Formats: sequence, C-alpha cells, structure tokens
Amino acid sequence: MSQLSTIPKPRRNVELLLLVLALSVGIGANMLVGVDQAKAFDSDFWFQSSLLAVAALVFHMVLRVRAKYADPVILPLVVALNGLGLAMIHRLDAPGEDTGNNQLRWTLIAMAVAIGVIWFLKDHRVLRRFTYISLAVSALLLILPLVPGISAGEILGARVWIRVGPMTFQPGEIAKITLAIFFAGYLSSNRDLILLAGRKIGPLQFPRFKDMGPMITAWLVSIGVLIFQRDLGSSVLFFGLFIVMIYVATSRISWVVIGLGLILGGGFVAAQVFSHVEVRIYGWLNAFSPEVYETGSRQVIEGLFGMANGGLVGTGLGQGRPDLVPFANSDMIIASIGEELGLIGLFAVVLMYVMLFTRGFRAALGTRDAFGKLLACGLSFAIALQCFVVIGGVTRLIPLTGLTTPFLAAGGSSLLANWIIVGLLLLISHTARGPVDTTPLPPGGAAEPAGIDTPTEAVKQA
Repeated sequence: MSQLSTIPKPRRNVELLLLVLALSVGIGANMLVGVDQAKAFDSDFWFQSSLLAVAALVFHMVLRVRAKYADPVILPLVVALNGLGLAMIHRLDAPGEDTGNNQLRWTLIAMAVAIGVIWFLKDHRVLRRFTYISLAVSALLLILPLVPGISAGEILGARVWIRVGPMTFQPGEIAKITLAIFFAGYLSSNRDLILLAGRKIGPLQFPRFKDMGPMITAWLVSIGVLIFQRDLGSSVLFFGLFIVMIYVATSRISWVVIGLGLILGGGFVAAQVFSHVEVRIYGWLNAFSPEVYETGSRQVIEGLFGMANGGLVGTGLGQGRPDLVPFANSDMIIASIGEELGLIGLFAVVLMYVMLFTRGFRAALGTRDAFGKLLACGLSFAIALQCFVVIGGVTRLIPLTGLTTPFLAAGGSSLLANWIIVGLLLLISHTARGPVDTTPLPPGGAAEPAGIDTPTEAVKQA
C-alpha cells in the first residue's frame, strides 16, 4: 500500500458556506437594483439569480469530485465579483438594451468551460507537454484580428477583435493563457541555461546577450501588438507577464531592470511615432485642459467626478448617475462601483482581487513542480496586472487603456479567459494542498510521463 503524508482536510464545506455568502452579494445587489427600478422580485430576477446559483453549486460539486483539495476561497471570491458585475451591468442597461442578460449567458458559458478544464485536464502538469504548441497557438491568436474576412476591423481605435457569427471575440484574452503556459514550460526546462553567468555590473548580475533571446522575443511581441493592433493595454500585459515569470524562475533583479528599460524605451519611441499612443499620454497628462476634455479625457474626468460624488459610502445602487460616463459598464465599471458603493465598496472590491491574487500565489508556493509554480504565478499576476492597469487608468494614476476589469466588466472574451484561469488555479491548488505519495519507486518501476516532474525533481528545480 502507498505511504501517504498526513492527509489534509478538503475544506469543501468551508467553500460551500463562503459560496452562499458570495451568492448573497451578487443576488442582493441585483435585488437592490430591482427595488430602485420598481421591479424587484420579478420573473427576470428569479430566473437570473437561479441560474447563477445553480451554476456556482454545480461548479462546487465538480470540485468535490475532481479537485476536492482545491483552495476553498478562490471560487467564492470569483462568484462574488462576477455576481456584483452582473448586477451593475444590469443596472446600467438602458431601455431596450440586453447587455446584462448577455453577460449572464457568457458567465454560464465561461463557468461551463472552466468546469470542463477541471473535469478533463485533471493534472495541470500535462500542459507542459504543449509548451511549443502553446507558443504557436499564441501567435495564431494574436494574428487573427489582422486577417481579412474574420477581422472585425478597428473598434475604438484598436484592432483586437474577430467576428464569430453575429458576435465579436477578442483572441488576445485567450493568448495570455497560452503565453503563460509557454513561458512556464520554457523557463522550467531552460532555467539552468538562463542562469549562466554573465557580466556583473555593481550588485546586479546580467545575463549573457545570447541568453536574452526570450526577453527580446517577448518585447518584440508586445511592440508588435502595440503597432499592428494598437492595443496599449495588451502590450503591457503580455510583456509584464513574461518579466514576472522570468524573475520568479531566476530570482535575478537584473531581468526586471532590463525589462523596465525595454518597456520605457519602447514606450518612448511609440509615443513619438504612433499618434494613438501620443494621444493617450497627452490626454493623461493634460486631462483637465478644456481642449483635451472632449477629444481625449472626458471618460476619465467624468469617472473621477462620479467617484467623488459617491464619497465614502456611495449614493446607493441605482441612485447615482454612472450612465453619464462613456462605457460605464465596461472600461469604466470601477468608476460606476465607486460612485454607487463609495470608497468603502470600492476598497472591498479591491480587497477581493488582492485575496484572489494571494490565493493564487499560495497555490504556487505549495505546488511541488517547477512548471506549476511558474504557471500559477503567471496566471495570478496576469489578473493582478490587469486590475492595476484598469484601476490605475480609471483613477488617472497611469494612462487609460482598453483592458477590462476581470469578472466585473461587460465582455464575453474576458470573462471566458478569466474563468479558465480560475479553473487552472484550482487544479494547481488541488495538487499543492493534496496528500503527497512518498512511496519510493520499486526497482525498474515506471517513471512518470514525459514532461511531468516528480515531486522530488520539482523541489530541486524550484
């Protein structure tokens, strides 16, 4: 019989309790919206609430069967954020619009796909076999919006959409997952090569120039996205993802210094050459200038005024005027929440994101294979960086980009990609928190499949 280490508790009952609280947040917010619109507890309310609750409970039951040691906090956090986003989008729907119900449909599709990932994948380490396939898929996904016939053309200044029947889809959202898989697989396999000694300048140990190929490639990809797709947000996200993952793999601050240098250099050149980048930066620096307001900064300024109107406790759901802000249910949904739920409500949302990010990093620390550590770090940081870029843009800390707030903002492709990330993080946390088989292999025993680290090998690599 196998000798197992002390078996941890699954904590699924804790997850169920937290899930009930999370559903009460989303359903309660939707109820308050209905009260304001004088149609509380109508058939739409019960139908929408029931679908969300059933989907969340089915997800929970799948975890009990397939990943019973998964982190018990991740799913409730995401359900609470998603439910709050559904309520706010429904509240912002103008008469005749159906964005709220469309977001609910995408939520159900995204949760079903995430359930499929958990049910059929079973072990995240299998993904390491597809390292270079993931790179090819990433390249294909990033090229699709430029292909005539399926490209949706330029929308709001960016070419990042394709047409799928009557709908549009953003392939770059899925590309951040496939890129994370490629980076994790490449760095876990080539860590020793990257760590070869290079030139030392002061306290920093820099890599050899020929070992900087992946860094230069990632930089060129991000610049390519900026040039051809005119998407500043995705460009920052892709390159930032690689910088963090290579730092985690090597623990060398020199990679971060090089990366920041490339980002600043590329950003400076882009601001001089590309008008759309220059307009964003100029609008950010001169947002309150009357001549800039109508052409470049109205969205941000109206959002700031809305959050100021909300004050500490907010105007209350349905009582503010977030509809005055352009794209209040997508790019600026953080400003809408800040106005109607106030600084306290906005801090609560940010805290939920921080908790989600830290639970992902906790899974990375606990898992025993180098690939899983890097993948969990990369996926968690992708959500964290996306939140920082969006909230920083809305609050005018940095220039506003076209990224969406994970799980809150209207957008099916973003919702689908982020729920897939949740599924992968739950799988990794299941491996991290589950029991470890410490039985040594018998003489001549079968090794693990190629591309999958044994726990002992993974600990040595990490």
